[in-house]
Order: sequence, then structure tokens, then C-alpha cells
Amino acid sequence: MSDNNTDALVPCLFCEVARSKIRTNVVFENDRLLAFLDIAPIRRGHVQIVPREHFVHFDDLPPDLASEVIELGQKIARAQKRLYGVERVAFLFTGGDVPHAHAHVVPMVEKTDITSRRYIKEETLTFAALPNPGVEELESVAAELRSAL
Repeated sequence: MSDNNTDALVPCLFCEVARSKIRTNVVFENDRLLAFLDIAPIRRGHVQIVPREHFVHFDDLPPDLASEVIELGQKIARAQKRLYGVERVAFLFTGGDVPHAHAHVVPMVEKTDITSRRYIKEETLTFAALPNPGVEELESVAAELRSAL
């Protein structure tokens, strides 16, 4: 982990993923980035892009690396549009669940696929369990995305 980690004593999940210590369904990889399927996808083909180097926040990314993430996100989005017949793909830099700068690339089937809590009127929300597509399905989706890239 680089010095960009705020707490070097706590192992970073995405650093472990980037070092291939945790198995993922890889869609793309090079020496600086790893793109893999989200294990609890919002929609089929939901991909996460992580820099191999640890940065806590997306605004900590060097501009050239942030640019690479965006460029890869665009390439993945074009593949998702072709594969899944969607008109729009969401691209989000996040860091809420895992404190390692990363982006989500999500084929949008419904305009509410990435809706913020701010836009929901109900005070009490109920949530469904996270989707679990299973190992075979994730392997199949990763293979189709890799071939589309």
C-alpha cells in the first residue's frame, strides 16, 4: 500500500483484490488498473474499476490515473451498451463502502438504478438482500465483457 492509506494497519479490500490475493471476475487489467465484476451488481455487467495503487479518495488520484479510469470506463460502457441493449451507462467514482478510490460502471435499465436517498420521499426504506448471481453467472458475464472489449 502506498502512503495514501489513512490507516496502514487495516488491510484494504481493494488492495488485496488488485494484488490478486482475492479472487474476482476480471474484465480488464493492466499494470495500473483492474476492472472486475461487482459481486452484488445493480445490473448485469456492473463493473468496478480500481487503481492498483491505494488512494483513499478519488480526488487523491493523480490526474493521469483518473483519466485512465475514465477512459477505461468509457470503453466498458460502450461494450455494455452493445451487450445489454441499454441507452445509458452510469459512471460513478465512489469510496463509501471501501476506502480505496474506485469507479462503478453500471448499465442503466431503469432511471432509478443509481438513485440517491435524497430523492426518496418515504422516511423508512426497506431493502432487498444484495443480489448474488453465483460463481458461474459472474464468470459468464466477465467472459462476455472481456470479449466485447
